[in-house]
Amino acid sequence: MADHEPDATGTDATGAGPDTQDKTRTVDETTSTQDASHEVTRALADEATGPEPWAPSAELPLVDVREGAFGVRGTGDTSGFGGLQRPVVMPGASQPPFEGWFDEVHRLLTEGVGTAEHGGAIEYTVVDRGEITFFVRRERLLEVVTHLRNESRLRFEFCSSISGVHFPHETGRELHVAYHLLSMTHNRRIRLEVTAPDADPHVPSVVSIYPTADWHERETWDMFGVVFDGHPALTRILMPDDWPGHPQRKDYPLGGIPVEYKGGTIPAPDQRRSYS
Repeated sequence: MADHEPDATGTDATGAGPDTQDKTRTVDETTSTQDASHEVTRALADEATGPEPWAPSAELPLVDVREGAFGVRGTGDTSGFGGLQRPVVMPGASQPPFEGWFDEVHRLLTEGVGTAEHGGAIEYTVVDRGEITFFVRRERLLEVVTHLRNESRLRFEFCSSISGVHFPHETGRELHVAYHLLSMTHNRRIRLEVTAPDADPHVPSVVSIYPTADWHERETWDMFGVVFDGHPALTRILMPDDWPGHPQRKDYPLGGIPVEYKGGTIPAPDQRRSYS
């Protein structure tokens, strides 16, 4: 028998069985990270689990390309990892049918406010990691949340969270605002997401529909600079009133102060040397 040739029992000459052989596969084929979890191709996914009718489309939105091991630039590479490049992509649009109650909510919402293909409010829908997200045209946001709250078969009465995200590389859609809605009547949770460009960071306030959004919108304005039109008092909530800029944007300078440590001084983050 040739070296390492498996016999009829699946054990090769080294004594390694099928389970042991599987462990020699590369990590890239079997695992994923949070940032690169959607880099597996549709062909590999279909081969492993079979095609899903609600699976995201093959075209996944690219929001960034990370370089090096530490994500910093500006000096010569001394780490050896400066040549690494990793695309950061988001899950693509999903097509019905989905799973469980997702189909009912999707149908009732699109019947009420329409889809973008027909001039409606819903740009597209994403089903990912057991959650459903509706991307909404920002000028139709109030119409959508009103329908979600008032329609008896939907009844999303509570807005539990509003948060911002900044994607500098997503030209024309740099600012995202995510709304987490809860239906206590039907025990369901969904997410809405709207986008706005840096050049026009305006989104309608939903305080008139969900009063709990008051402080959430103030925090999103404070940290990301999203202007919520119609908010009763859009002022900072975490930073001083005269603070320049919005600290959680990715283009905000790190700043900081030097720190003394065992007789040495560690420079502020924006003054440290880059290693990639």
